[in-house]
Amino acid sequence: MTADPSADIAVAETAAPGVRRPPRLLWAGGVAALAVAVVLVIGWLMGDGFAFDRPLILALRERSSAGPLHNAMVDITALGGTTVLTLVTTAAILLLATRRLWLTAALVAAATASGALLVTQIKLLFARARPDIVDHLVEVSGKSFPSGHAANSAIVYLTIAALASQVVHGRWTRDAILAGAALLVLAIGFSRVYLGVHWPSDVLTGWTFGALWAGAWWLAGARIRGRAR
Repeated sequence: MTADPSADIAVAETAAPGVRRPPRLLWAGGVAALAVAVVLVIGWLMGDGFAFDRPLILALRERSSAGPLHNAMVDITALGGTTVLTLVTTAAILLLATRRLWLTAALVAAATASGALLVTQIKLLFARARPDIVDHLVEVSGKSFPSGHAANSAIVYLTIAALASQVVHGRWTRDAILAGAALLVLAIGFSRVYLGVHWPSDVLTGWTFGALWAGAWWLAGARIRGRAR
């Protein structure tokens, strides 16, 4: 008797290994994000928690110059832009759909769309001005807090990696996917400060929001899969 490949895919969708416990890297990232969130909230309430913004952005500017590093930062920051993130999200959804991983595809679509919308509303709510103590090395518009590139790249790359970890076999493979996504998100956020278009606290908040968002959608996916079992 020939096995039905669609049945194997359905099993992988609902009973993937690791679905009961978050991957170690995702768990560590969530704990770190919560710690940063607490620090940022306390600093905001005390009124001096963002004192590190000015010296950090000035220190980076002293080391900023035209050359390979500058060009690399411009290329890296583009990976967190709307166009690239939209293409990545669309490609991920299509790939998941071709594998008949309908639940994962739907979760990725819902998580990225709702996350991007929420980030936009938060930026409008706080309406923080962009840094004016250094020249901007790329053209920008809109408000500064939180960093849209940092938040949205975390929402897209980390959420896709987190949800993919629920249907990918092999602990090391899951860890590699999550580690690659995390490194990419960190590089994008760093590029925003290097280029002088965001305060460090903007980026920290964006990272924090995106990491917690990815963790929340991992939990949502795990719960749905658990019920489907």
